[in-house]
Amino acid sequence: MVLEHLCPPFSAARLTRADLPDIYRLCLGNPQYYRYCPPAPTPDSIRADLAALPPGVDACCKYFIGFRREGALIAVADLILGYPDAATAYIGLFMVDAAVQGQGIGSRIFSGLADALRQEGFARVRLACMQGNRQSEGFWRHNGFLPTGEVRETAHGTALLMQRALHPLTERRKMP
Repeated sequence: MVLEHLCPPFSAARLTRADLPDIYRLCLGNPQYYRYCPPAPTPDSIRADLAALPPGVDACCKYFIGFRREGALIAVADLILGYPDAATAYIGLFMVDAAVQGQGIGSRIFSGLADALRQEGFARVRLACMQGNRQSEGFWRHNGFLPTGEVRETAHGTALLMQRALHPLTERRKMP
């Protein structure tokens, strides 16, 4: 996946361990997320997230992407291509700097990401939203995601699986 022109005017690139201080700062500024998905972030937990993969997924399918404006990290997305099936991309984390939330930046970034995934041939994007986190669920519904009807019990509570078709006319026929 080509990231350079993913979502102008923001620059996008894979994040590495060198970006840990920026990622940590962004995560610390979003306590709402960690209220529903504890524990609070640490440099070690972020380092682990940079490499975390679902079982059976190759590391080349993982994109921990940073979005920057004028050099400042304003959003991150943890994206797994081809999970849980070849036609699906999975968002493990999507977080926007609290200082710029409510300005449409997250929706613009996600829109660029969705366009790129569509061009890569993916049919849908899936994610899990912690039940009760109205802010996150509202954001994802605003961006076209709908609950699949599936839930997952996690150590932190119930996660609601949500999905958005990238090819609405063909995907609508496939969804239950």
